Amino acid sequence: MFDLDLWREIFQSINKNRTRSVMSGFTVSFAILLFVILFGIANGLKNTFKQAFGDEALNRVFINSGKTVTASKGLQAGRRIRFKNEDFDYIKNEFDSDIEFITGRINRSVNASFRSEKKSYSLSAVHPDFQFLEKTEIKEGRYINQNDIQNTSKVVVIGRLVEEDLFKETKALGKYINLSGIPYKVVGVYTDDGGDDEERLIYTPISTVQRLYGNNDYIDQIYLTYNPELNYDQALAFSNLLMIKLKDRFSVDATDQRAIRVHNLASEAQKVSMFSMALTSIILIIGLGTLIAGIVGISNIMIFIVKERTKEIGIRKALGASPKSIVSIILIESIVVTTIAGYVGLLIGVWVLKIIGPSLVQYSIINPYVSTSLVISATIILIISGAIAGYFPAKKASEIKPIVALRND
Repeated sequence: MFDLDLWREIFQSINKNRTRSVMSGFTVSFAILLFVILFGIANGLKNTFKQAFGDEALNRVFINSGKTVTASKGLQAGRRIRFKNEDFDYIKNEFDSDIEFITGRINRSVNASFRSEKKSYSLSAVHPDFQFLEKTEIKEGRYINQNDIQNTSKVVVIGRLVEEDLFKETKALGKYINLSGIPYKVVGVYTDDGGDDEERLIYTPISTVQRLYGNNDYIDQIYLTYNPELNYDQALAFSNLLMIKLKDRFSVDATDQRAIRVHNLASEAQKVSMFSMALTSIILIIGLGTLIAGIVGISNIMIFIVKERTKEIGIRKALGASPKSIVSIILIESIVVTTIAGYVGLLIGVWVLKIIGPSLVQYSIINPYVSTSLVISATIILIISGAIAGYFPAKKASEIKPIVALRND
């Protein structure tokens, strides 16, 4: 295969029969080009989907309280239900095996300032697990920890954009930020894939806000994620049991829908899973369909090429060429053309995606791309398919007697 004369002969044949080479190469290039573009667009849709749901845990359960609308156990309607730290501990301990992460949350609006810079933000008082529920990434420093909760520390973790707004060219880590007249030390800066709004939030220990604002142990909401190993039915059963026990704990009527609300994202998670499976299936169909079309095209062209070269094969045999060498020349020439054409198709496809990518955002297609390894694999499949398609007619033609091959028209 590494015979210099053989390779010189192959490239001379390609150059001499440019139309034939271009025709066979075009089929491969077009198949790879179409494969890259369609696969890239499908991946762009998947990116859009991930961006919409990727910054929050899909196994999340929201627990909110309100006012009763039905009298229960001698207690009047209109009673305000308020969660406390003891209720948080009850849920955490009672459902320990079914809970992955859990946090309470208290929300407040604050006027934040650092030196001459001032701006209003939302302050969220949370437990350490909130980091994993919200999927925030620490850029510098650390997140809130259990020691902060126990010591009611006046510390905050701020979003990347809060740092840009207030600290300008100065690093926020280790500095003190004034929140509505109270100084807090910045112990961490985070980033979040959820967008700008998510990066303009400030987090602080829930115990600190409870002590500073009202000196109580009230909690506005409780968020948790259930054990990821629970299936759809088990997740719904878990949240239903949770609601029943909480209603019983607060003496709320079973039919009361407003006093305690438990919202489970299991249904949304199932829809997300089904959509992901559908997208994956679409991508596979696109890939297989494109490859099949390319295989059929290159196979037909290989059969045509072998038939066209029957007289040439007869001359080679008359000059003493063995059947094996004749088949090898045809297949190596096919592989060279297919490889070059596949690479050209890949380059053009990637270039097209790069050019049209920004304009596809308006159609909810974000960052369309295709992995190079996948396209190379597709090209290899086309090469192998073309080689197999050409091998049998080439072998058959190489076995024809020279005088018969020379007569062939």
